[in-house]
Amino acid sequence: MTDTAEDRAGARRLISGMLWNALGRGLPLLLALVLTPLLVHQMGLERWGLFTLALALVGVFGIFDLGIGPALTRGLSERMADGEDAEAGRLVGTAMVALGGFAALGAVVFWAILPWLMRSALNVPPELQEEALIAFRILACAAPLIVLNAALWGVLAAHQKFAAANLVTIPVAAMYYIGPVLLLLVWHSLVGVMLVLVACRLANTLSYLWLARPLLPRLSVGSPAMVLPLLRIGGWMTVASILNQALLYADRFLIGSMLTLAAVAYYATPLDLVLRMWIMPIAIAQALLPAMASAFRTLPGVTSGLLRRGAMLMVLLTLPPCLVLAGVGDFALRLWLGADFAAGGGMVLRMLAAGIFFSCISFAPNALLDAMGRPDATAKLILAQVVVFLPCSALMLWLFGIKGAAFAWAVRAVVDCAGKLWLAGRLYPAARESTRQLVLPLILAGIALAATVATPDWRWAMATALPGFLAVVLATLRVLTPAERTALKPLLRRPWQARQILQSGTA
Repeated sequence: MTDTAEDRAGARRLISGMLWNALGRGLPLLLALVLTPLLVHQMGLERWGLFTLALALVGVFGIFDLGIGPALTRGLSERMADGEDAEAGRLVGTAMVALGGFAALGAVVFWAILPWLMRSALNVPPELQEEALIAFRILACAAPLIVLNAALWGVLAAHQKFAAANLVTIPVAAMYYIGPVLLLLVWHSLVGVMLVLVACRLANTLSYLWLARPLLPRLSVGSPAMVLPLLRIGGWMTVASILNQALLYADRFLIGSMLTLAAVAYYATPLDLVLRMWIMPIAIAQALLPAMASAFRTLPGVTSGLLRRGAMLMVLLTLPPCLVLAGVGDFALRLWLGADFAAGGGMVLRMLAAGIFFSCISFAPNALLDAMGRPDATAKLILAQVVVFLPCSALMLWLFGIKGAAFAWAVRAVVDCAGKLWLAGRLYPAARESTRQLVLPLILAGIALAATVATPDWRWAMATALPGFLAVVLATLRVLTPAERTALKPLLRRPWQARQILQSGTA
Protein backbone atom coordinates (compact mmCIF):
# COMPACT_ATOMS: atom_id res chain seq x y z
CA MET A 1 0.00 0.00 0.00
CA THR A 2 1.48 3.31 -1.04
CA ASP A 3 -1.27 5.58 0.28
CA THR A 4 -0.15 8.19 2.76
CA ALA A 5 -2.32 9.86 5.37
CA GLU A 6 -2.36 12.99 3.20
CA ASP A 7 -3.55 10.96 0.20
CA ARG A 8 -6.33 9.29 2.17
CA ALA A 9 -7.50 12.64 3.56
CA GLY A 10 -7.37 14.27 0.13
CA ALA A 11 -10.34 16.27 -1.09
CA ARG A 12 -10.95 14.23 -4.23
CA ARG A 13 -11.39 10.98 -2.30
CA LEU A 14 -13.52 12.60 0.38
CA ILE A 15 -15.87 14.29 -2.07
CA SER A 16 -16.14 11.12 -4.15
CA GLY A 17 -16.89 9.04 -1.06
CA MET A 18 -19.51 11.48 0.18
CA LEU A 19 -21.29 11.59 -3.18
CA TRP A 20 -21.33 7.82 -3.66
CA ASN A 21 -22.50 7.21 -0.10
CA ALA A 22 -25.26 9.79 -0.59
CA LEU A 23 -26.36 8.12 -3.82
CA GLY A 24 -26.31 4.70 -2.17
CA ARG A 25 -28.69 5.88 0.51
CA GLY A 26 -30.59 8.59 -1.38
CA LEU A 27 -31.82 6.68 -4.42
CA PRO A 28 -33.49 3.89 -2.37
CA LEU A 29 -34.99 6.65 -0.20
CA LEU A 30 -36.68 8.25 -3.20
CA LEU A 31 -38.06 4.86 -4.14
CA ALA A 32 -39.28 4.31 -0.57
CA LEU A 33 -41.09 7.67 -0.54
CA VAL A 34 -42.90 6.74 -3.75
CA LEU A 35 -43.81 3.19 -2.71
CA THR A 36 -44.67 3.72 0.97
CA PRO A 37 -48.27 4.86 0.30
CA LEU A 38 -48.77 1.79 -1.91
CA LEU A 39 -47.31 -0.51 0.78
CA VAL A 40 -49.55 1.01 3.45
CA HIS A 41 -52.56 0.45 1.20
CA GLN A 42 -51.54 -3.13 0.38
CA MET A 43 -50.74 -4.16 3.96
CA GLY A 44 -53.32 -2.23 5.93
CA LEU A 45 -52.53 -0.13 8.99
CA GLU A 46 -51.90 -2.97 11.45
CA ARG A 47 -49.63 -4.98 9.14
CA TRP A 48 -47.81 -1.76 8.29
CA GLY A 49 -47.27 -1.15 12.01
CA LEU A 50 -45.76 -4.63 12.30
CA PHE A 51 -43.62 -3.95 9.23
CA THR A 52 -42.17 -0.79 10.83
CA LEU A 53 -41.34 -2.87 13.92
CA ALA A 54 -39.60 -5.39 11.65
CA LEU A 55 -37.48 -2.63 10.11
CA ALA A 56 -36.60 -1.49 13.62
CA LEU A 57 -35.50 -5.04 14.52
CA VAL A 58 -33.25 -5.15 11.44
CA GLY A 59 -31.47 -2.15 12.93
CA VAL A 60 -31.32 -3.84 16.33
CA PHE A 61 -29.69 -6.92 14.77
CA GLY A 62 -26.76 -4.66 13.93
CA ILE A 63 -25.65 -4.88 17.55
CA PHE A 64 -24.51 -8.46 16.91
CA ASP A 65 -21.54 -7.19 14.86
CA LEU A 66 -19.92 -6.13 18.18
CA GLY A 67 -18.81 -2.92 16.51
CA ILE A 68 -16.37 -4.85 14.33
CA GLY A 69 -17.48 -3.15 11.10
CA PRO A 70 -16.40 0.40 12.00
CA ALA A 71 -13.55 -1.00 14.10
CA LEU A 72 -12.24 -2.75 10.98
CA THR A 73 -12.53 0.50 9.03
CA ARG A 74 -10.53 2.31 11.68
CA GLY A 75 -7.96 -0.45 12.25
CA LEU A 76 -7.32 -1.21 8.58
CA SER A 77 -7.08 2.51 7.78
CA GLU A 78 -4.46 3.00 10.47
CA ARG A 79 -2.54 -0.07 9.24
CA MET A 80 -2.56 1.16 5.65
CA ALA A 81 -1.30 4.59 6.67
CA ASP A 82 1.59 2.85 8.46
CA GLY A 83 2.18 0.36 5.63
CA GLU A 84 1.24 -2.59 7.86
CA ASP A 85 -1.53 -4.54 6.11
CA ALA A 86 0.12 -7.96 5.66
CA GLU A 87 -2.18 -9.67 8.17
CA ALA A 88 -5.34 -7.90 7.04
CA GLY A 89 -6.80 -10.96 5.29
CA ARG A 90 -6.36 -13.20 8.31
CA LEU A 91 -7.77 -10.52 10.62
CA VAL A 92 -10.87 -10.00 8.49
CA GLY A 93 -11.48 -13.72 8.01
CA THR A 94 -11.23 -14.44 11.71
CA ALA A 95 -13.53 -11.55 12.54
CA MET A 96 -16.17 -12.73 10.05
CA VAL A 97 -16.23 -16.28 11.42
CA ALA A 98 -16.51 -15.06 15.00
CA LEU A 99 -19.23 -12.56 14.17
CA GLY A 100 -21.25 -15.01 12.12
CA GLY A 101 -21.32 -17.49 15.00
CA PHE A 102 -22.27 -14.88 17.56
CA ALA A 103 -25.06 -13.50 15.38
CA ALA A 104 -26.44 -17.00 14.80
CA LEU A 105 -26.60 -17.49 18.57
CA GLY A 106 -28.42 -14.19 18.93
CA ALA A 107 -30.90 -15.22 16.23
CA VAL A 108 -31.68 -18.41 18.16
CA VAL A 109 -32.40 -16.41 21.32
CA PHE A 110 -34.60 -13.99 19.39
CA TRP A 111 -36.47 -16.92 17.80
CA ALA A 112 -37.20 -18.32 21.26
CA ILE A 113 -38.70 -15.12 22.71
CA LEU A 114 -40.85 -14.27 19.70
CA PRO A 115 -43.98 -16.11 20.94
CA TRP A 116 -44.00 -14.00 24.11
CA LEU A 117 -43.31 -10.84 22.11
CA MET A 118 -46.14 -11.38 19.64
CA ARG A 119 -48.76 -12.78 22.02
CA SER A 120 -48.11 -10.82 25.20
CA ALA A 121 -45.70 -7.87 24.92
CA LEU A 122 -47.28 -6.20 21.87
CA ASN A 123 -50.94 -5.58 21.18
CA VAL A 124 -51.00 -7.75 18.05
CA PRO A 125 -54.58 -8.65 17.03
CA PRO A 126 -55.29 -12.39 17.55
CA GLU A 127 -55.94 -12.95 13.84
CA LEU A 128 -52.45 -11.65 12.98
CA GLN A 129 -50.44 -13.31 15.75
CA GLU A 130 -49.57 -16.55 13.94
CA GLU A 131 -48.69 -14.78 10.70
CA ALA A 132 -46.54 -12.25 12.59
CA LEU A 133 -44.76 -15.02 14.51
CA ILE A 134 -43.76 -16.90 11.34
CA ALA A 135 -42.75 -13.67 9.58
CA PHE A 136 -40.51 -12.47 12.41
CA ARG A 137 -38.89 -15.90 12.73
CA ILE A 138 -37.96 -15.69 9.06
CA LEU A 139 -36.53 -12.24 9.74
CA ALA A 140 -34.39 -13.68 12.54
CA CYS A 141 -32.51 -15.69 9.89
CA ALA A 142 -31.12 -12.41 8.54
CA ALA A 143 -29.11 -11.66 11.71
CA PRO A 144 -25.85 -13.39 10.56
CA LEU A 145 -26.11 -11.75 7.13
CA ILE A 146 -26.53 -8.30 8.67
CA VAL A 147 -23.34 -8.56 10.75
CA LEU A 148 -21.33 -10.02 7.86
CA ASN A 149 -22.45 -7.12 5.69
CA ALA A 150 -21.28 -4.69 8.37
CA ALA A 151 -17.83 -6.31 8.53
CA LEU A 152 -17.45 -6.40 4.75
CA TRP A 153 -18.56 -2.79 4.47
CA GLY A 154 -15.84 -1.94 7.01
CA VAL A 155 -13.24 -3.50 4.70
CA LEU A 156 -14.52 -1.67 1.62
CA ALA A 157 -14.72 1.63 3.52
CA ALA A 158 -11.16 1.25 4.83
CA HIS A 159 -9.98 0.91 1.23
CA GLN A 160 -12.26 3.85 0.31
CA LYS A 161 -14.05 1.71 -2.32
CA PHE A 162 -17.25 3.67 -1.90
CA ALA A 163 -18.15 3.77 -5.58
CA ALA A 164 -18.04 0.00 -6.10
CA ALA A 165 -19.76 -0.74 -2.78
CA ASN A 166 -22.66 1.59 -3.51
CA LEU A 167 -23.06 0.45 -7.11
CA VAL A 168 -23.90 -3.05 -5.87
CA THR A 169 -25.87 -1.77 -2.86
CA ILE A 170 -28.31 0.44 -4.78
CA PRO A 171 -30.13 -2.31 -6.77
CA VAL A 172 -30.28 -4.58 -3.72
CA ALA A 173 -31.65 -1.76 -1.55
CA ALA A 174 -34.23 -0.94 -4.23
CA MET A 175 -35.59 -4.49 -3.96
CA TYR A 176 -36.36 -3.86 -0.27
CA TYR A 177 -39.35 -1.89 -1.52
CA ILE A 178 -40.01 -3.19 -5.05
CA GLY A 179 -39.92 -6.82 -3.88
CA PRO A 180 -42.66 -6.50 -1.21
CA VAL A 181 -44.87 -4.45 -3.56
CA LEU A 182 -44.69 -7.13 -6.26
CA LEU A 183 -45.11 -10.04 -3.85
CA LEU A 184 -48.12 -8.50 -2.10
CA LEU A 185 -49.94 -8.50 -5.44
CA VAL A 186 -50.12 -12.30 -5.27
CA TRP A 187 -49.58 -13.14 -1.58
CA HIS A 188 -51.12 -10.84 1.02
CA SER A 189 -48.94 -11.85 3.95
CA LEU A 190 -46.06 -10.55 6.05
CA VAL A 191 -44.40 -13.95 5.63
CA GLY A 192 -43.64 -13.29 1.97
CA VAL A 193 -42.46 -9.77 2.73
CA MET A 194 -39.92 -11.10 5.25
CA LEU A 195 -38.71 -13.70 2.74
CA VAL A 196 -37.97 -10.86 0.33
CA LEU A 197 -36.06 -8.90 2.99
CA VAL A 198 -33.89 -11.91 3.86
CA ALA A 199 -33.19 -12.60 0.17
CA CYS A 200 -32.06 -8.99 -0.25
CA ARG A 201 -29.66 -9.34 2.70
CA LEU A 202 -28.19 -12.50 1.18
CA ALA A 203 -27.66 -10.77 -2.17
CA ASN A 204 -25.95 -7.90 -0.36
CA THR A 205 -23.58 -10.28 1.44
CA LEU A 206 -22.57 -12.09 -1.77
CA SER A 207 -21.94 -8.84 -3.63
CA TYR A 208 -19.77 -7.45 -0.82
CA LEU A 209 -17.78 -10.69 -0.70
CA TRP A 210 -17.15 -10.44 -4.43
CA LEU A 211 -15.86 -6.87 -4.06
CA ALA A 212 -13.77 -7.47 -0.92
CA ARG A 213 -12.01 -10.65 -2.10
CA PRO A 214 -9.40 -8.88 -4.33
CA LEU A 215 -8.57 -6.51 -1.48
CA LEU A 216 -7.75 -9.42 0.84
CA PRO A 217 -5.66 -11.90 -1.19
CA ARG A 218 -4.65 -13.81 1.95
CA LEU A 219 -8.15 -14.14 3.42
CA SER A 220 -8.04 -16.92 6.01
CA VAL A 221 -8.94 -17.76 9.61
CA GLY A 222 -6.40 -17.35 12.38
CA SER A 223 -6.34 -17.35 16.14
CA PRO A 224 -9.36 -15.79 17.86
CA ALA A 225 -6.86 -13.65 19.78
CA MET A 226 -6.36 -11.59 16.62
CA VAL A 227 -9.84 -10.14 17.07
CA LEU A 228 -9.24 -8.97 20.65
CA PRO A 229 -7.88 -5.50 19.72
CA LEU A 230 -10.91 -4.99 17.48
CA LEU A 231 -13.21 -6.18 20.25
CA ARG A 232 -11.73 -3.69 22.69
CA ILE A 233 -12.77 -0.79 20.47
CA GLY A 234 -15.66 -2.58 18.82
CA GLY A 235 -17.04 -3.64 22.18
CA TRP A 236 -17.52 -0.02 23.18
CA MET A 237 -19.02 0.66 19.76
CA THR A 238 -21.41 -2.21 20.42
CA VAL A 239 -22.40 -0.78 23.79
CA ALA A 240 -22.98 2.58 22.13
CA SER A 241 -24.95 0.89 19.35
CA ILE A 242 -27.13 -1.11 21.74
CA LEU A 243 -27.93 1.95 23.81
CA ASN A 244 -28.51 4.05 20.72
CA GLN A 245 -30.87 1.45 19.26
CA ALA A 246 -32.73 1.41 22.57
CA LEU A 247 -33.13 5.18 22.44
CA LEU A 248 -34.00 5.18 18.76
CA TYR A 249 -36.60 2.41 18.72
CA ALA A 250 -37.84 2.11 22.31
CA ASP A 251 -40.60 4.64 21.64
CA ARG A 252 -42.22 2.33 19.09
CA PHE A 253 -42.39 -0.57 21.52
CA LEU A 254 -43.58 1.68 24.35
CA ILE A 255 -46.36 2.97 22.12
CA GLY A 256 -47.21 -0.56 20.99
CA SER A 257 -47.55 -1.73 24.59
CA MET A 258 -49.20 1.39 26.06
CA LEU A 259 -51.37 2.43 23.12
CA THR A 260 -52.20 0.68 19.81
CA LEU A 261 -50.54 -0.53 16.60
CA ALA A 262 -52.28 2.34 14.82
CA ALA A 263 -50.50 4.77 17.17
CA VAL A 264 -47.23 2.98 16.34
CA ALA A 265 -47.88 3.63 12.65
CA TYR A 266 -48.74 7.31 13.26
CA TYR A 267 -45.49 7.76 15.23
CA ALA A 268 -43.07 5.41 13.45
CA THR A 269 -43.88 6.56 9.91
CA PRO A 270 -42.91 10.23 10.59
CA LEU A 271 -39.86 9.01 12.54
CA ASP A 272 -38.77 6.77 9.67
CA LEU A 273 -39.22 9.72 7.32
CA VAL A 274 -37.06 12.13 9.32
CA LEU A 275 -34.42 9.45 9.90
CA ARG A 276 -33.87 9.57 6.14
CA MET A 277 -32.22 12.93 6.83
CA TRP A 278 -29.26 10.88 8.01
CA ILE A 279 -28.39 10.10 4.40
CA MET A 280 -25.99 13.01 3.87
CA PRO A 281 -24.50 13.07 7.41
CA ILE A 282 -23.80 9.33 7.28
CA ALA A 283 -22.37 9.68 3.78
CA ILE A 284 -20.05 12.43 5.01
CA ALA A 285 -19.13 10.60 8.24
CA GLN A 286 -18.35 7.36 6.39
CA ALA A 287 -15.96 9.26 4.14
CA LEU A 288 -14.42 11.14 7.09
CA LEU A 289 -13.77 8.08 9.30
CA PRO A 290 -10.95 6.41 7.28
CA ALA A 291 -9.39 9.82 6.55
CA MET A 292 -9.46 10.88 10.20
CA ALA A 293 -8.18 7.48 11.37
CA SER A 294 -5.16 7.84 9.09
CA ALA A 295 -4.45 11.47 9.99
CA PHE A 296 -5.38 12.14 13.62
CA ARG A 297 -1.99 11.11 15.12
CA THR A 298 0.32 12.97 12.74
CA LEU A 299 -1.87 15.68 11.17
CA PRO A 300 -3.98 17.27 13.94
CA GLY A 301 -4.62 20.43 11.93
CA VAL A 302 -5.97 18.46 8.99
CA THR A 303 -8.12 16.34 11.31
CA SER A 304 -9.57 19.38 13.08
CA GLY A 305 -10.31 20.98 9.72
CA LEU A 306 -12.10 17.85 8.56
CA LEU A 307 -14.31 17.94 11.66
CA ARG A 308 -15.23 21.59 11.25
CA ARG A 309 -15.81 21.52 7.52
CA GLY A 310 -17.69 18.24 7.74
CA ALA A 311 -20.01 19.63 10.42
CA MET A 312 -20.58 22.88 8.50
CA LEU A 313 -21.42 20.90 5.38
CA MET A 314 -23.93 18.86 7.39
CA VAL A 315 -25.50 22.08 8.74
CA LEU A 316 -25.97 23.63 5.31
CA LEU A 317 -27.28 20.44 3.69
CA THR A 318 -29.71 19.30 6.39
CA LEU A 319 -31.11 22.52 7.82
CA PRO A 320 -33.28 23.52 4.78
CA PRO A 321 -35.27 20.24 4.58
CA CYS A 322 -35.57 20.14 8.38
CA LEU A 323 -37.01 23.66 8.38
CA VAL A 324 -39.47 22.72 5.65
CA LEU A 325 -40.75 19.66 7.52
CA ALA A 326 -40.78 21.57 10.83
CA GLY A 327 -43.06 24.16 9.23
CA VAL A 328 -45.34 22.15 6.94
CA GLY A 329 -44.85 18.55 8.08
CA ASP A 330 -48.59 17.98 8.54
CA PHE A 331 -49.29 19.25 5.03
CA ALA A 332 -46.53 17.06 3.58
CA LEU A 333 -47.89 14.03 5.43
CA ARG A 334 -51.39 14.74 4.05
CA LEU A 335 -50.05 14.83 0.49
CA TRP A 336 -48.00 11.68 1.04
CA LEU A 337 -50.30 9.37 3.03
CA GLY A 338 -53.64 11.13 3.40
CA ALA A 339 -55.63 13.12 5.94
CA ASP A 340 -55.68 10.41 8.62
CA PHE A 341 -51.89 10.27 8.84
CA ALA A 342 -51.68 14.07 8.80
CA ALA A 343 -54.11 14.32 11.71
CA GLY A 344 -52.48 11.52 13.67
CA GLY A 345 -48.80 12.27 13.00
CA GLY A 346 -48.52 15.80 11.59
CA MET A 347 -47.25 17.53 14.72
CA VAL A 348 -45.14 14.47 15.52
CA LEU A 349 -43.37 14.93 12.20
CA ARG A 350 -42.81 18.65 12.81
CA MET A 351 -41.20 18.11 16.22
CA LEU A 352 -39.10 15.18 15.04
CA ALA A 353 -37.89 17.28 12.08
CA ALA A 354 -36.48 19.84 14.53
CA GLY A 355 -34.73 17.16 16.56
CA ILE A 356 -33.29 15.25 13.62
CA PHE A 357 -31.21 18.27 12.59
CA PHE A 358 -29.10 17.98 15.74
CA SER A 359 -28.93 14.21 15.38
CA CYS A 360 -27.47 14.77 11.90
CA ILE A 361 -24.76 17.16 13.13
CA SER A 362 -23.68 14.70 15.84
CA PHE A 363 -22.25 12.38 13.16
CA ALA A 364 -19.26 14.70 12.67
CA PRO A 365 -17.87 14.58 16.24
CA ASN A 366 -18.90 10.92 16.46
CA ALA A 367 -16.67 10.14 13.46
CA LEU A 368 -13.72 11.83 15.16
CA LEU A 369 -14.25 9.96 18.44
CA ASP A 370 -14.40 6.64 16.56
CA ALA A 371 -11.33 7.51 14.48
CA MET A 372 -9.39 8.25 17.66
CA GLY A 373 -10.38 4.91 19.18
CA ARG A 374 -12.55 6.52 21.87
CA PRO A 375 -16.02 5.01 21.32
CA ASP A 376 -16.08 4.44 25.10
CA ALA A 377 -16.73 8.15 25.55
CA THR A 378 -19.67 7.98 23.15
CA ALA A 379 -21.07 4.90 24.91
CA LYS A 380 -20.95 6.58 28.33
CA LEU A 381 -22.70 9.65 26.99
CA ILE A 382 -25.49 7.53 25.47
CA LEU A 383 -25.81 5.52 28.69
CA ALA A 384 -26.49 8.75 30.55
CA GLN A 385 -29.16 9.56 27.98
CA VAL A 386 -30.79 6.14 28.42
CA VAL A 387 -31.01 6.65 32.19
CA VAL A 388 -32.58 10.09 31.80
CA PHE A 389 -34.59 10.01 28.59
CA LEU A 390 -36.23 6.58 28.51
CA PRO A 391 -38.22 7.32 31.69
CA CYS A 392 -38.92 10.81 30.37
CA SER A 393 -40.20 9.39 27.07
CA ALA A 394 -42.53 7.01 28.90
CA LEU A 395 -43.81 9.84 31.11
CA MET A 396 -44.34 12.20 28.16
CA LEU A 397 -46.09 9.41 26.25
CA TRP A 398 -48.41 8.79 29.18
CA LEU A 399 -49.17 12.49 29.65
CA PHE A 400 -49.35 13.76 26.06
CA GLY A 401 -49.48 10.71 23.80
CA ILE A 402 -47.24 10.35 20.78
CA LYS A 403 -46.65 14.12 20.61
CA GLY A 404 -45.04 13.97 24.04
CA ALA A 405 -42.81 11.10 22.93
CA ALA A 406 -41.76 13.13 19.86
CA PHE A 407 -40.88 16.15 22.02
CA ALA A 408 -38.73 14.00 24.32
CA TRP A 409 -36.98 12.48 21.29
CA ALA A 410 -36.16 15.93 19.90
CA VAL A 411 -34.77 17.21 23.21
CA ARG A 412 -32.57 14.13 23.53
CA ALA A 413 -31.16 14.72 20.03
CA VAL A 414 -30.08 18.23 21.05
CA VAL A 415 -28.38 16.92 24.20
CA ASP A 416 -26.64 14.16 22.25
CA CYS A 417 -25.20 16.60 19.69
CA ALA A 418 -23.97 19.03 22.35
CA GLY A 419 -22.39 16.22 24.37
CA LYS A 420 -20.49 14.72 21.44
CA LEU A 421 -19.13 18.09 20.36
CA TRP A 422 -17.96 18.74 23.91
CA LEU A 423 -16.29 15.32 24.11
CA ALA A 424 -14.54 15.82 20.76
CA GLY A 425 -13.03 19.10 21.93
CA ARG A 426 -12.08 17.74 25.33
CA LEU A 427 -10.46 14.50 24.13
CA TYR A 428 -8.81 15.96 21.02
CA PRO A 429 -7.47 19.42 22.00
CA ALA A 430 -6.68 20.32 18.39
CA ALA A 431 -10.43 20.29 17.69
CA ARG A 432 -11.48 22.64 20.50
CA GLU A 433 -11.47 25.76 18.35
CA SER A 434 -13.42 23.98 15.64
CA THR A 435 -16.13 22.89 18.09
CA ARG A 436 -16.37 26.38 19.56
CA GLN A 437 -16.87 27.85 16.10
CA LEU A 438 -19.90 25.62 15.58
CA VAL A 439 -21.77 26.81 18.68
CA LEU A 440 -23.34 30.00 17.25
CA PRO A 441 -24.63 28.44 14.01
CA LEU A 442 -26.18 25.57 15.98
CA ILE A 443 -27.86 27.88 18.50
CA LEU A 444 -29.34 29.98 15.70
CA ALA A 445 -30.50 26.83 13.90
CA GLY A 446 -32.20 25.60 17.08
CA ILE A 447 -34.04 28.90 17.53
CA ALA A 448 -35.17 28.88 13.90
CA LEU A 449 -36.41 25.28 14.11
CA ALA A 450 -38.28 25.78 17.40
CA ALA A 451 -39.95 28.95 16.10
CA THR A 452 -40.94 27.22 12.86
CA VAL A 453 -42.53 24.28 14.69
CA ALA A 454 -44.60 26.74 16.72
CA THR A 455 -46.02 28.55 13.67
CA PRO A 456 -49.74 28.04 12.93
CA ASP A 457 -49.58 27.72 9.11
CA TRP A 458 -47.25 27.61 6.12
CA ARG A 459 -47.14 31.41 5.68
CA TRP A 460 -45.85 31.99 9.20
CA ALA A 461 -43.52 29.01 8.77
CA MET A 462 -41.95 30.54 5.66
CA ALA A 463 -41.65 33.95 7.33
CA THR A 464 -39.82 32.28 10.23
CA ALA A 465 -37.71 29.67 8.46
CA LEU A 466 -36.18 31.81 5.72
CA PRO A 467 -34.65 34.51 7.99
CA GLY A 468 -33.53 31.77 10.37
CA PHE A 469 -31.70 29.91 7.63
CA LEU A 470 -30.05 33.09 6.38
CA ALA A 471 -28.85 33.87 9.90
CA VAL A 472 -27.31 30.39 10.16
CA VAL A 473 -25.60 30.80 6.78
CA LEU A 474 -24.10 34.14 7.83
CA ALA A 475 -22.90 32.67 11.14
CA THR A 476 -21.33 29.76 9.24
CA LEU A 477 -19.57 32.08 6.80
CA ARG A 478 -18.03 33.96 9.73
CA VAL A 479 -16.04 30.91 10.85
CA LEU A 480 -14.53 30.21 7.43
CA THR A 481 -10.80 30.79 7.14
CA PRO A 482 -9.55 33.37 4.61
CA ALA A 483 -8.46 30.55 2.31
CA GLU A 484 -11.91 28.96 2.53
CA ARG A 485 -13.61 32.27 1.73
CA THR A 486 -11.37 32.64 -1.30
CA ALA A 487 -12.32 29.15 -2.44
CA LEU A 488 -16.02 29.76 -1.77
CA LYS A 489 -16.36 32.67 -4.19
CA PRO A 490 -15.82 30.61 -7.37
CA LEU A 491 -17.74 27.76 -5.74
CA LEU A 492 -20.92 29.88 -5.68
CA ARG A 493 -20.58 30.33 -9.44
CA ARG A 494 -19.29 26.81 -10.24
CA PRO A 495 -20.60 24.29 -7.65
CA TRP A 496 -18.74 21.38 -9.26
CA GLN A 497 -15.56 22.81 -7.73
CA ALA A 498 -16.73 21.74 -4.24
CA ARG A 499 -13.49 19.87 -3.61
CA GLN A 500 -11.74 23.25 -3.13
CA ILE A 501 -13.64 23.68 0.17
CA LEU A 502 -11.85 20.70 1.71
CA GLN A 503 -8.54 21.47 0.08
CA SER A 504 -8.27 24.98 1.50
CA GLY A 505 -6.40 25.30 4.78
CA THR A 506 -5.65 22.75 7.44
CA ALA A 507 -7.67 24.12 10.32
